[in-house]
Amino acid sequence: MGLIDDAVDSLKGMLISGEIGPGDRLPVEKDLAARLGVSRSSLREAVRALAAMGVLSTRQGDGTYVTTLAPDMLLAALGFAVDVQRDRTVLQFFQVRRLLEPQAAALAATRIQPTTLAELEELLREAEELVRGAEVDHTALVENDLRFHALVNGASGNPVLAAVIEGMSGGTTRARIWRGKTDARAVERTVGEHRAILTALRDRDPDRARLRAEAHIVEVEDWLREHLAVD
Repeated sequence: MGLIDDAVDSLKGMLISGEIGPGDRLPVEKDLAARLGVSRSSLREAVRALAAMGVLSTRQGDGTYVTTLAPDMLLAALGFAVDVQRDRTVLQFFQVRRLLEPQAAALAATRIQPTTLAELEELLREAEELVRGAEVDHTALVENDLRFHALVNGASGNPVLAAVIEGMSGGTTRARIWRGKTDARAVERTVGEHRAILTALRDRDPDRARLRAEAHIVEVEDWLREHLAVD
């Protein structure tokens, strides 16, 4: 892996120096390999690695380009790392969410647009209908929950913060579904907590939005701590 790592570091150096940037096409493989002092096979592996990280994109018949380097693309690997975690580690991800999401909600309270408030209201209406159903669709409710939080995080106006939080959210999906199926009142509490967050956002109250978001996450975290029997 040494030569491949060297090639990755060299390409990273070109990005950091500004020699290549978002949307730029890399030099042809033969020339770039000679310039970096690596074999073409090592360069190909380095390109594959950076493509997996969302840094590069190979277009069939057109070459390799630097992506937009948007935070959500670069942090996609974080979401994969979260998805494969189990048990005790899931609680740790909730703890990280508790540190970050309330701040995103507080920022959103000062920046959220009326159109986003309307979208959040519509999601709450959908969630309330799902809760009233004869048989609760827990998967649909969790998808609704994820969309609600994604909108709030996006409304923070900080795409890096939003991308980090979204990366953390995937690995908590199973725990949310599990909680909904085993705690009959959980779905109703979740919808009520979302309503409280939305009210704070609509009132443009960052302190209350922060507190409501933190209380929402703590409630789930406490339930998970009890059922996993961890400290």
